[in-house]
Amino acid sequence: MKKTFIALMMLALGSTSAMAQAPGGMVNFLNEVRTGIKSSTICNADGTVTFNYYNPSAKKVMVDVQFAGRKEMQRDERGRWTVTLGPTAPDMYPYCFIVDGVSIMDPLNTQYFPNEGFKSSLLEIKSKDGLPHDIKNVPHGKIEYIHYYSKSLGGTNNAVVYLPPTYGKEPNKKYPVFYLISGTTDTEEVYYKVGRVNYILDNLLNEKAAKEMIIVLPYGNPTKLLADAPAPGSPQTKFGGDTFSNDLINDLMPYIESHYLTINDREHRAIGGFSRGGNQGLYNGLTNLDKFSYLCSYSSFTSTDIPKVYDKAKATNKKINLFWLGVGTDDFLYGNARDYMEFLDNKGIHSVKEFTTGKFGHTWMNAKYFLTKTLPLLFNPEAAAEAMKNAKPALAKTGKEQQFTPEVMARIFPRPIISPEFNDKNVTFRIKAEARNIEIEIEGCTERKSMTKNKDGVWEYTMSLSNDAPFKYCFVVDGTKVADPNNMYLAPANGFKYSIASNPHSEYNFASQGNIEHGVVTYDLNNNTATYTPAKKTENMRVINLIPGSNDTIESWFKVGGADAIADKLIAEGKAKPCIITIGEQSQNTAATIKASDYPTWEKRCQALIDTLTK
Repeated sequence: MKKTFIALMMLALGSTSAMAQAPGGMVNFLNEVRTGIKSSTICNADGTVTFNYYNPSAKKVMVDVQFAGRKEMQRDERGRWTVTLGPTAPDMYPYCFIVDGVSIMDPLNTQYFPNEGFKSSLLEIKSKDGLPHDIKNVPHGKIEYIHYYSKSLGGTNNAVVYLPPTYGKEPNKKYPVFYLISGTTDTEEVYYKVGRVNYILDNLLNEKAAKEMIIVLPYGNPTKLLADAPAPGSPQTKFGGDTFSNDLINDLMPYIESHYLTINDREHRAIGGFSRGGNQGLYNGLTNLDKFSYLCSYSSFTSTDIPKVYDKAKATNKKINLFWLGVGTDDFLYGNARDYMEFLDNKGIHSVKEFTTGKFGHTWMNAKYFLTKTLPLLFNPEAAAEAMKNAKPALAKTGKEQQFTPEVMARIFPRPIISPEFNDKNVTFRIKAEARNIEIEIEGCTERKSMTKNKDGVWEYTMSLSNDAPFKYCFVVDGTKVADPNNMYLAPANGFKYSIASNPHSEYNFASQGNIEHGVVTYDLNNNTATYTPAKKTENMRVINLIPGSNDTIESWFKVGGADAIADKLIAEGKAKPCIITIGEQSQNTAATIKASDYPTWEKRCQALIDTLTK
């Protein structure tokens, strides 16, 4: 066996450069040699899906996938667990493995669901006829990650911005803007990485089936970004006068309109969202009809108490080009959403209504479907008017509709456990799990540390901090590696994805940087590259090239290392000159190159970047 492994290693090292250049190519190859698993998910021709997972020490393994629920897997003599489920319709489905009662992401899948809490991987089942969200060979827009100081928040906020393929190619061309908000516990990345809004619009633009637009993806729960966050509790449910709404109108919109080529009038602004984001979108749209004329709600509803809107139907209808509402009949919010639609009908407020069945209720399958229906109508007055003209009334009430109550809210979104929790010079990690033994694996530590269980069944470990550099960590639950289920920050990787611990009080953390100007990180989807550009550009800026590690992605230097936050801080303080930071092997001339593989930890990588920037 040893000789065979060595032979395979030699074969791998002597193989073509294609494997070496492929993301995680060597890592995946060695994993296949060790486990016998080439892929953790295999989409079969009959519409079924075979799930594979390797863990010889596990006693029981289940897969939890949106189209089938939780199903037990069977183990073979090598420790490979497998099950085949379905058939199901082609689409994208969240899933995870449950190993001896603990939920874990698929360690072989690079695609995952960005979320404040649960950690799921993404299964993509292709269709022979193609799907609206497919990544096709068409011109792709760019994705930009922005940070800006929010007076409403009292700290730095962030958002993701989609720019259409033609953006910037015609210097005087300006674009309408769609503000699109994701749901409860989702991050600002979800409409991009799960909702695929960028690829849906890319495909529609290529078919000339939609208008060009900028799409802004805000974070719906911004107080979570503060260095000293408010006391933990239920997810945000207040709308109007809240931090999110104030930031959207008074901070984010002015930032977008001063930094991008936008058309700044109500005819060229749209707002909408999914779940909580739909509520936030509708409320802010209806209370700011001088700013928005296109309103969309996906699987949601909003307050029926908005003065001078519902009681002035004729005036309200004249201000709205498109009022679009969609929900699944099997959604747990269906009863509330249907009641809201009926309320609008009774008030004489015109709206388009779309109902689905068979998309598993309150899911991103529905969210993507609703996008394909509404994007062609945005900023297209004729198409929007035709849709509004042909709108039908709300479905009749049956008395069996699900209703969203505080009890349902508490069950679906339980009070979170705080982990990691930074306090002075210490940090405490926590996880709740039924386990015999839990350890924590911390980057830079030679040995795993044992965690202790408190009276509430929560396992804890507290360590002192010698510096403020970010680091990766994970829990090891009865021998199985698990990302922190209470930490929204994951390290992008081609293999297992560690959680990221970053002290919010560090001067190189966005949470504590105060009112300074921030650069922009742009992901070029055509070339799979990433670039940081400073807020203030100067002539002959030097270029610093950062090379990801063997298991990293092009996001790692920013998402884990905080390269953009480091540059922002040093430039703002005058300790570094404005510069451009590129990720990966790029052809342009560079003043310096830093290879992650030259440094064993992110602490040392970050220090290398600081040293380079301040030279």
